[in-house]
Amino acid sequence: LVKTAQDAGSPVRLVETVVAVNDQRKRAMARKVVAACGGSVRGRRVAVLGLTFKPNTDDMREAPSLAIIAGLQDAGARVVAYDPEGMEQARPLLREVEYASDPYACAQGAHALVIVTEWDAFRALDLRRLRAAMAEPILVDLRNVYRQDDVRRHGFKYTGVGRAIPSRES
Repeated sequence: LVKTAQDAGSPVRLVETVVAVNDQRKRAMARKVVAACGGSVRGRRVAVLGLTFKPNTDDMREAPSLAIIAGLQDAGARVVAYDPEGMEQARPLLREVEYASDPYACAQGAHALVIVTEWDAFRALDLRRLRAAMAEPILVDLRNVYRQDDVRRHGFKYTGVGRAIPSRES
């Protein structure tokens, strides 16, 4: 819509503003991950589950993962990612990302795990196995797939969207 209006020489400021705010929110999610990691991800391995803009598709158009991963990389993170359907479409867009064969391989040695797309497969992960694979037990759930108390019971430091960042004692 914005592109069509611009091509016609008729800017649509409201729509342009909405698009800009949406882009800012995506970058804010990367900052949320950095905050959950104690303020720095420089040199850390961050696992990202979900690349497509929604589950059950391979469509990468307007996918939040693009801005989130860029923000993490700008902050110095080494990003490894897994998506059940979208990795081939993501590769040309996210060249500096390592791709994993499954969620557990993605989590291997990670200092944080970030759920970006709410695939059903991510709702049924073995949290004990996931925790054992990770270097640090930080789970940032940008889709609120998991209940905070369930994840914490498995030894994770959990951050969801719209939920407070846990205190250092958590």
